[in-house]
Amino acid sequence: MEQTDVIIVGGGLAGLTLAVALADSPLKLVLVDEKLPFKSLSKTPELRVSAINQASENLFRQLDIWQQLDSQRVQPYTHMQVWEQDSFGAIEFDHQSLYQPHLGHIVENQLLINALWEKLLDAANIQLQVSSPIKTLKVEESQAVVELASGAQIAGKLVVGTDGIHSQIRKLSAMALSFADYQQSAIVANVRTEQTHQQCARQVFTPRGPLAFLPMSDPHLCSIVWSQDTELATQLMEQEPEQFARALYAAFEGRLGLCELQSTRQAFPLTMRYARQWLKHRVVLAGDAAHSIHPLAGQGANLGLMDISLLSATLLELVAAKKDIGQISTLRPYERARKAEAVKMIAAMQGFRSLFSGNHPLKKVLRSIGLSATNQLPLAKRQMMLQAAGL
Repeated sequence: MEQTDVIIVGGGLAGLTLAVALADSPLKLVLVDEKLPFKSLSKTPELRVSAINQASENLFRQLDIWQQLDSQRVQPYTHMQVWEQDSFGAIEFDHQSLYQPHLGHIVENQLLINALWEKLLDAANIQLQVSSPIKTLKVEESQAVVELASGAQIAGKLVVGTDGIHSQIRKLSAMALSFADYQQSAIVANVRTEQTHQQCARQVFTPRGPLAFLPMSDPHLCSIVWSQDTELATQLMEQEPEQFARALYAAFEGRLGLCELQSTRQAFPLTMRYARQWLKHRVVLAGDAAHSIHPLAGQGANLGLMDISLLSATLLELVAAKKDIGQISTLRPYERARKAEAVKMIAAMQGFRSLFSGNHPLKKVLRSIGLSATNQLPLAKRQMMLQAAGL
């Protein structure tokens, strides 16, 4: 049986970031995943992207990851426009209001994962196990033992579940989960537009879900996230590319001119998940294993990365103080702080969805008045931008 300090289960964005944050520390780590996270990038942009806010960018800079990214595949956005379809209601944000060079960046997920993975290859205190899924988890008083499907066993003082929305660690630990089906699917694709995006992230609320155009490094290329009721999303996925592009143009009200698909389309069911318990003896959750939210505000990745920021700082403080890193009492402040942030974000996303769903004339007028009024309140807009930027 292999002995270590921390077993990180899950080699996605959260798990890899935690491993890099703990690299070259006094802790010994084993990172476990059933497949290799690293994947060679295609010449064309990947489908899965994240809107990385300034707090997450600062974290990656501290870890010397941001500086390693290919700047040709990282697109800053300096403006945001949000409006309701067939309505006068709209609100716009710009970087100058925050005295910042940008509001955030659109980054391909695989680009970040590859940079994190390459950083780990030089870490002497980290072992990488990326060939076998988790089979069992046994928690004892002084250690937790993870058994892989390959038969290998690893014992550690703490197991961190960063293994996504279907977290095996969460299930094996019997941590209670709140679940809600949004009854929507998000369609993602890369689209070439007739007009340039001008470094602006745009989102329109339609009666059956929001549609976002996120700027990519090519001024005529955008990543779209089109969240629609599941039945309609299925119909859109079945359309021919030209028919889909016409529907996209209509839903977006032609803001960037004619559209042309530049990639395949993928659809993902949207659900809210919230682990009511993030912590047990020698087991802790972070990232999507602990929470998942609607993508309408683009904050899912940032929420998970802030989990990692606090968890890594907490573990390093405990090691420096020679305290047990697997005790519930020592990790409780992390759980309390990050659960509170997750609850606020989940509630905000639900509020936005409820507010902008449906097409009732009176409700539509009230929404439009609210958006337009907020757009005229600089202090309110600045506070919203600071929250979104993680500042």
